[in-house]
Amino acid sequence: MEEVKKKQPVSIPEVKEIMEKVDPESMDQIQRWTYDYVTKFAKIDSKAGKKLKQQLVKECNITDEEAVEIVNNLPTTEAELRAFTFGWKKLILAETLEKMLKLIKENA
Repeated sequence: MEEVKKKQPVSIPEVKEIMEKVDPESMDQIQRWTYDYVTKFAKIDSKAGKKLKQQLVKECNITDEEAVEIVNNLPTTEAELRAFTFGWKKLILAETLEKMLKLIKENA
């Protein structure tokens, strides 16, 4: 088994990009299921997903993990966005939520 060299959160669009580099014929069953899942549920392409993740972390002061959650789901309203941020157990100001929604609209 290969040793883990680096651990980082990646979004569904990023996983899709990584898996597209592998020949589907060489994938085991779990890899094929994963590839099928990310193909169906990636809402934006990898480039837009990476850009959005970076902007959210930099401009909205959230973690990579939190940004990935937003990229994977792309909430479109403040109420939807609050459903995610509530679970983070930290106060997110209304102006930050508005900025997040603006970034999502620009990148989605």
